[in-house]
Amino acid sequence: MIKEYFLQNWPLILILPAFAILLKTTVFLDKKTIRRMFFLIAVVFVLSIVVFVEFYFADLGEMKELRSVLMAVRYSATPFIIAMILYTLVKKLRWYIFIPAALFAVINVVSVFTGVVFSVGDDGSLLRGPLGYMPYVAVGLYSAFLVYIMFRQSNKQATEIIPIVFLCFAFVSGLILPFILGKEYSRIFCTTIIIALFVYYVFLILQLTKKDALTGLLNRQAYYSAVGDDAKGITGLVSIDMNGLKAINDTDGHSAGDEALETLGLCFMRAAKPRQSVYRIGGDEFVVVCRRNTEDEIKQLIERIKNNVSDTKYSCAIGYSYSADGIKSINEMIKESDEMMYEQKSRYYMNSDGGPSEK
Repeated sequence: MIKEYFLQNWPLILILPAFAILLKTTVFLDKKTIRRMFFLIAVVFVLSIVVFVEFYFADLGEMKELRSVLMAVRYSATPFIIAMILYTLVKKLRWYIFIPAALFAVINVVSVFTGVVFSVGDDGSLLRGPLGYMPYVAVGLYSAFLVYIMFRQSNKQATEIIPIVFLCFAFVSGLILPFILGKEYSRIFCTTIIIALFVYYVFLILQLTKKDALTGLLNRQAYYSAVGDDAKGITGLVSIDMNGLKAINDTDGHSAGDEALETLGLCFMRAAKPRQSVYRIGGDEFVVVCRRNTEDEIKQLIERIKNNVSDTKYSCAIGYSYSADGIKSINEMIKESDEMMYEQKSRYYMNSDGGPSEK
């Protein structure tokens, strides 16, 4: 039995230690994220054992009751795994992402006794109940939300979109292939998921060399590359500077300042559309590089940023420069955008109690 497990799951067994070593040696991710990733791959490993045991007894036509329990575990684990991926990879996502998965799990456990989702026939075959397609619906809903939220919190660049699409493809295959390949696909499901996660993680590590660790925005080095070697097509620059960061750091501590920057980073990222890339270039300084945007599109971006920031307790000054025909140089656009932003920032401090002491 153990030999058969190794033969059927050798790709999974081979990649798990590599994944664990990569997690252990990485310096780009925080410890909380790494712990969650370790837990995630441990869950996939345990699920692979559950799947193997279930199909081992299915092939023998034995242990009908045990198979029902293992089937409930398998159907419940998949939504939980996707929820765990969301909880691990997506910033600011709370524990309640697991509530739907828990509800699906309860229904699957009830099905062991009622057959409302599935049951095992006298001949050992799988029988679907009235909610027989619920496991696929659950996975589909979680997968759609995973892609939506990861895209929303991405920088809308190809280097981020491609791994998201790859991860989406892996989960979509889990919805389609069972109807094409039958139950045999379930035997390779865990291997499919762990390979997809491993590939996505490698992409993630590569991306982090271009990302700001705190906010998830593109970093200063990526910005210099964008306005230097890759300046073609830039029609607008938006300069953003947070108001009052020094006061927050002095009053509430640097952790509060970090939380403020992280919150604003999410506001900017959610406001950006394709061809609008957001960079953190200094402590509280941000720039949005707009490619092939009209002036109206840039103004709409600024309006979205203002609306997002207005929902927080923070504020920022914003300026922009637009070059419709490409006559303005990058340096001219930076100067024009910064001047507008600093003028707005000066007005903010002139109107505040603290006076114009900080820029």
